[in-house]
Amino acid sequence: MISVQFLLTAFVVVLAPGTGVVYTLATGLGQGRRAAIWAALGCTFGIVPHLLAAVLGLAALLHTSALLFQVVKFAGVAYLLWLAWQALRSGGALAISPAARRVNGWQIARRGALINILNPKLSIFFLALLPPFLSGTAATATSEMLSLGAVFMAMTFAVFVLYGVFAASARNLILSSETAMRWLNRSFAAIFAALGARLALERA
Repeated sequence: MISVQFLLTAFVVVLAPGTGVVYTLATGLGQGRRAAIWAALGCTFGIVPHLLAAVLGLAALLHTSALLFQVVKFAGVAYLLWLAWQALRSGGALAISPAARRVNGWQIARRGALINILNPKLSIFFLALLPPFLSGTAATATSEMLSLGAVFMAMTFAVFVLYGVFAASARNLILSSETAMRWLNRSFAAIFAALGARLALERA
């Protein structure tokens, strides 16, 4: 049975603005409601490798292997900087513009998934988050971790969709102002760059 404490903890974690939230907001503003849902879906499925790593114990290996951690980390940093450029560049994939190029839903989801896949801290996060909420029965530990992870993913998708739909609802208002579009593009670029810098400073 999923405890109330876990649900509250997971909700606070999911609600806190992070890279996935920023990506979903930017996609909703730039591409609309349907694209925002694809972004939320991609960010959610990007959790799967980290959840499996925690269940299989691979997160511990990532934590102890400095080289592996650095490789994944700097791949994530490079990707976040690329997203910053896409938000800033005219015609970029994340640029908010009336003439923004429509992007295939699978492409949007793939970018969202990569945001989470290339964040090595997520595996360690699950390794720390899930065990305290297990029953302590060794025979059911794996199934319990998978159940908790599934609930966390469902909550992530629901909250991210709400963020994305909210952003999409403000899309027409934003598109009517050149100044608002320009500053939002700069703001999203700065946020992605800052998140990349913060990830670069992370230690295993």
